[in-house]
Amino acid sequence: MHKFIRTIGFSMYQKKQDMDKLLRRLAKEALTTGCLDEKDGSKLYELRAETAPGMGIVMVGRISERGTFTREYYFPYVQSSDVSSNAECSIQRHTERETYAGLLDEYRVGISLIFYIENSMEYRLRRQKQLPVLPKGACLTGLAVQGKILLPIQKTPKQAEDSRQEASKRGRLLEAAKHGDEDAIETLTIEDIDLYSMVSRRIAHEDIYSIIETCFMPCGVECDQYSVIGNITDMELAKNRLTGEEVYRLKLDCNDLTFTVAINKQDLLGEPQIGRRFKGQVWMQGTVQFEA
Repeated sequence: MHKFIRTIGFSMYQKKQDMDKLLRRLAKEALTTGCLDEKDGSKLYELRAETAPGMGIVMVGRISERGTFTREYYFPYVQSSDVSSNAECSIQRHTERETYAGLLDEYRVGISLIFYIENSMEYRLRRQKQLPVLPKGACLTGLAVQGKILLPIQKTPKQAEDSRQEASKRGRLLEAAKHGDEDAIETLTIEDIDLYSMVSRRIAHEDIYSIIETCFMPCGVECDQYSVIGNITDMELAKNRLTGEEVYRLKLDCNDLTFTVAINKQDLLGEPQIGRRFKGQVWMQGTVQFEA
């Protein structure tokens, strides 16, 4: 059973047979959002069942001559209409099945950001029809099974603006360093040494979360899961139409990168408000936008 199914409001489904029963029910009422002709003459279908606005379950499988849907795999999804990144993006196939991951060279977070492409069927159909498959943007979302709310770091407007300028400057330096600029590499090295010195000095008498305002770093052994701390810039509460469970959709600003995180209300510790911070581990998904 998928670990993140509880994120979209199915926390009560703990047994595989109960989940199978739910998926059979959803398959009957889901919308067909893609049909791919395969080399062996069979057809692969993608069905989407929306359980709350902008979130639900994707099921991929085949439909028999009798009209029976045989599921091959499924996953929960959360969509966002906000473009998180326009950075260069490459698409790679997963080993186990023909699903895809996106890799963003995103300088703002300082790492190559890997995410699970939730519209991989669209990508496969575009390749089959020989349409352009060059990504021009990605709308990122994160699914969390637990998280907590942290108080914000108090800043004056000038301090906030200085932080934004520093983040922008560091992004430009990272981009220059990637292209071999020795001055940029030297500047970044000196800044890292100064940062380490500052943190070592402050950690002796301050809480770690008053020093680190936001963070975005890989977590665990799976390459598309991250530990994040981000400022909440917007939020809404959605309700699963089948279970009645409520799901928070939090828009986060993390290292100058904006994306949406979904988490079941009962899995979130604390009261979210705009201006506070969210801390948790997320499975990063994304909707890739292609050229027309």
